[in-house]
Amino acid sequence: MGEVKLGDVLLEVQGLRTYFFTEAGIVKAVDDISYYVKKGESVGLVGESGSGKTVSALSVMRIVPKPGRILQGSVKFEGEDLLLKGESEMRKMRGTKLAMIFQDPTSSLNPVFSVESQLTEIIRQHQDVTKEEARDRAKKLLEVVGIPEAEKRLSEYPHQFSGGMKQRICIARALALEPELLFGDEPTTNLDVTIQAQVLELLKKLQKDMNMSLVMITHDMGIIADMTQRVVVLYAGRVAEVSRTYDLYKRPKHPYTEALLGAVPRLDKRKVLDVIPGNIPNLIDPPSGCRYHPRCKYMTDICKEKVPTLEETEDGHLVACHHWRELTLRAEE
Repeated sequence: MGEVKLGDVLLEVQGLRTYFFTEAGIVKAVDDISYYVKKGESVGLVGESGSGKTVSALSVMRIVPKPGRILQGSVKFEGEDLLLKGESEMRKMRGTKLAMIFQDPTSSLNPVFSVESQLTEIIRQHQDVTKEEARDRAKKLLEVVGIPEAEKRLSEYPHQFSGGMKQRICIARALALEPELLFGDEPTTNLDVTIQAQVLELLKKLQKDMNMSLVMITHDMGIIADMTQRVVVLYAGRVAEVSRTYDLYKRPKHPYTEALLGAVPRLDKRKVLDVIPGNIPNLIDPPSGCRYHPRCKYMTDICKEKVPTLEETEDGHLVACHHWRELTLRAEE
């Protein structure tokens, strides 16, 4: 874990395995993932669809849908293992300590309840406040996330809001109890570019104002550059690389990271976008050795035979690649 004072660490995930037991077979969605998040830090979980980003966050929150099961590992939050807690204890922690914003605001808001009732319900479930106090708090939350005419809009229903405004309501709901750690699961994917930028700026500001830890789950390296201090690159349920964000762009160590960076479009200069060949592997029957080897241009026999360990490089980077010492990978400014 490098030189990290454990007192600074808010969340520490170690050796996490979460599998889905389907009729087609066992899907190894998260297969030995470890990472940590410090207090007040913003960390990116990045990788293509199917890399294990969302499932690892759902595992931390203990809301993995069936037929998924957490099989192994520890998830320590403020030193206590969440995997050992009962459901009622976890219910108390969700919202107050840990919260999550989901990709699609439309499906995470209940269409038959007003915005007011959806916000005040959470507040009153966890805090001993009157109806009026909860309503006042809900109104302030809408103001904090930049919804104009908050007083009037409290009584409206989700369908009366645009996509960007719905996502702001979801952020307000996630922040209602001032959690210490917030997961943002692709929170801007369904929004147009201008609204996306506004929502990201809002999240950045709120994280700073509340000194909250933020984990951004995304496939978008542009969002990673803008929003995070450190990055965990996931591939096919495993950690490929962990690095400070700036260093990852300057000195990528894993071929998969190089490929992700090569696929990022640039506004300031023309560049040919690289396409990563092949597809994310089937996690019922993943490739042997390094899971990236069927798509990797630097692959040798050892990559097929042996699972690479996550090693620390000379600059505090962590990388799981047999050849990182001899590779000089293409960086991105």
